This record gives sequence, C-alpha cells and structure tokens, in this order.
Amino acid sequence: MSDVDRLNTLTSWHADWKGLRVAVLGLGVTGFAAADTLAELGADVLVLASPGPDERFDLLTVLGVPFVQADLREVPAELSAQHPHVIIVSPGFHPDHPLLAWAYENGVPVWGDIELAWRLRDKVGSPAEWMLVTGTNGKTTTVQLTATMLAAHGSRVAPCGNIGVPVLDAIRDPAGWDVLVVELSSYQLHHLPLSGPGALRPWASLCLNIADDHLDWHGSAEAYRAAKAKVYQNTAVACVYNTADAATLAMVQDAEVQDGARAIGIGLGVPGPSELGIVDGIVCDRAFLEDRFERALELTTVPHLVAAGLGAPHVIMDVLAASALARSYGVLPATIHTALETFHLDAHRIETVAIGDGVEWVDDSKATNPHAADASLAAYESVVWLVGGLLKGVDIDQLVQKHVGRLRGAIIIGVDRLALRQAFARHAPDLTVYEIDPDDTELVMTRAVRLAAELARAGDTVLLAPAAASMDQFESYVERGRLFNQAVHDFLGR
Repeated sequence: MSDVDRLNTLTSWHADWKGLRVAVLGLGVTGFAAADTLAELGADVLVLASPGPDERFDLLTVLGVPFVQADLREVPAELSAQHPHVIIVSPGFHPDHPLLAWAYENGVPVWGDIELAWRLRDKVGSPAEWMLVTGTNGKTTTVQLTATMLAAHGSRVAPCGNIGVPVLDAIRDPAGWDVLVVELSSYQLHHLPLSGPGALRPWASLCLNIADDHLDWHGSAEAYRAAKAKVYQNTAVACVYNTADAATLAMVQDAEVQDGARAIGIGLGVPGPSELGIVDGIVCDRAFLEDRFERALELTTVPHLVAAGLGAPHVIMDVLAASALARSYGVLPATIHTALETFHLDAHRIETVAIGDGVEWVDDSKATNPHAADASLAAYESVVWLVGGLLKGVDIDQLVQKHVGRLRGAIIIGVDRLALRQAFARHAPDLTVYEIDPDDTELVMTRAVRLAAELARAGDTVLLAPAAASMDQFESYVERGRLFNQAVHDFLGR
C-alpha cells in the first residue's frame, strides 16, 4: 500500500495508526494535544519546536515522544532522517515557513489539528455533530452562547477549538459528546482540505463577519477571506451568514454543501423568511418554522439583552448567530430565552470596570483588530480611546476617520505608533492625543489611566479597545485588560 493510500484509510480512531511517522510542528496547546493523541495511537511521533522553558517538553519525555528544540528557520537533520508520512502543523506557523516549504517540496502532506481531530472523532461511540464558527470578531462569545443554549436543551456539548480547548482533547473525553461547537481561526481553516477523507462535514457553519486581519500571516486580504470561506464547505443543515456583510453571503453561495443545507441570514433589522432579526425590539426567528412566510417566533427582547449585559449591537449579533445555530439543532425558543438570562460575557470583552465621577471605564482588551474596535467604539457616544499595540499589517486609518466625531481624546500605547499618529494628525488635528513610551511596559496602564482621567468629562466613556494585538508589551490581551482594570481601581481608590 502506498503512503497516500494508507493516509486515505486513516479516517477513524480504530484505524491502524501504529508506526505512522508523524512530525508535529510546534508545542503550544494544539501541538501538544496532537503529539499526545498520536502517541496514544502508537504512531512514531517527532516534535519540533523552538527552544524555551516549557513543562510540555518534560511531559513529552514522560510519554516517550522524541523532540527537537531548535531554531526552526532551517530544516533540522532529525526531520529529514525521519522521512515523515505526514506533518501536523500548529496554527502559528506561517504558510511560507521553511519547514512547510520543505514538506511541499518533498511531497509530505500537511494536516492541521482540526483535520486530525475530524479523522479521529469516533473514539467514543457515535461521533458528535460539529458546528463550526469563524469570523473576524465575536467567535468566542458566539461559541459560548451556542454551547449554553445547547446545554439548556439537554445536549452534551463542548465548546472547543480556538476558544482554548483543543478539539483533540474534546474528542478523547471518555463520556463523549452530542455536539462540538468549534471555534476556528483563519490559521486553522487555511490547512483544511475541501474534499477527500480529511474534509469536515459539519452540521452547521457560521462566518460572523469579515474584515482585514492577520494579513501578515496570510499574505493578502484575498487569502484571508479564502481561508474563512472554507467554514461552509460540506455543511449539512444550516449555513449562517451576516445579512449586513455581503462577503459572508457570497461565501455561502460559492460553497459546495450537502443536499438540504439552507442559507440562514442574521441581522439587526427586520428579518425576511429564512432569517433571524429584530422587530420592534423583539428578537425573532423567521427561519426555523414551517410558516416562516407568515409569522415569526420570539426568542427574547432587546431590553432583556440589555439587562443581561448583552445589549451592545455587536453582541446582539452574536446572540442572533448563536440562536440560529441552536435552532438548527431543534433548541426551543423558550430554552434560548432562559439560557440568555444566565449568560455572562467573558472578562475583557466590552466589560464595565467601574464608574466614577460620571465616567464609565470599559475594558474591551479583546478588541485586537480594527473591526472589533469599530464595533466597540460605535456603542458609545463620547469616548476617551486607549488604542495601539501590534497592528498585524492592517490599515488603521479608516477606523480613526470613522470615529473622530465621538472622541474626546486618545491615548496611544504599544509599538506600532506611527500609523496611529499619522491617522490622528490627518483626520483630527485638533484632538488631544497622548502617547505612552513603549518601553514603560510596567507602568503603561497606570500612566494611560491617569491621562485618560485628565481628558474625560462626566458622561464620557474611557474605552480600552486597542484595535491591535497585545504581544508587543503584554503576554496576552488578558494581561493587558487585567492591568487596565487594576490601574482603574487603583486610580479611583485614591
């Protein structure tokens, strides 16, 4: 049997994986999950990762999995000597990485962890149905909302994927699941095949929105969108798209889906048939009922969402998206209403930190790109804006131009400062703009909060919505938000 033929047979946990030579690139959360899984299957695994103090290397030793710590800009001799049948790549490796170039030149197939998990999904009885969620922004909230609704329905459901729990860990849970709600980044989608034994066939799929992001990784906006579009491929029941984002509808129209799959629109306006939307403050379903041309079903109301802290327009869109996915699985409207009453947004997601002297301090550190910051800024009338970090190759100019009318002032943090400085000078030359020295990492939020307090007036919102990644100065957007929270409370306490 040829190597290709053997790989084509590997579509089950119970297939013969023993002795399969697999190189795993990267030892983050997904890389370790892949190595651990393949070791359990009896494959011949080699892990290649950059040097660093990581307890996962110690765990590999315990598992008996060999590894190479090296500067991976060159192909290690151990990889060439292994002659791998397949390479499992972690999401952080750019498509033009030297190790991936070596794989393509030598005809070695490259899988992501999502394809591997799909092939192994039957470890525990009947495989769970998969619901796929992607988009530039709102993925994690939508995944959590969907899982909450399905759990209220009585389903065993696991939110997983890019949300933090590897899908490979979810499919190995001994109790099994009815549904996996899988958050997929554009990195993970990039490596998914559209057909063949490794192609996903999800129950339902969703792309919330599309805006330029991660262009430094994909190389172009076109490549980024092409990766996102893969989410709809082979969908069985419902392809959910954003009626206000024509690109998502085009993705659905271009996708090859299973017979019977429906296009389901979501939007903040009055819904048409096969859509979910809002009528006179009532969140309605006109998609999942027989007489959808004549009436709609009430799911909740906008005042209920506001009372639950879910009233920002972009969060209501996440609610509509999750509701569409849940309704595709038969979750009743009353169940969705009940689930929404108990749901809370994650920390650092448009979170009110404090209110003092009439000023609201809001932490949206998770707004790591201009599209997310755009939605966050639009939710407030008068803003002192904390912005900046790693811009990831995207253009910030349009975002500044769109929102200068609502800005009381701005405070630039992070290392990518020139584009922001030029945008403010171009579109708001009279706006007060402060900059925090990027070398002052330990004090950046303390100083930013003090300057924001000088600018803010009663009725204003001081908004941390950086429109940029955090890794220039912080470990993650979580640390960035935590330090902002701490600085706000310290300042108001004094």
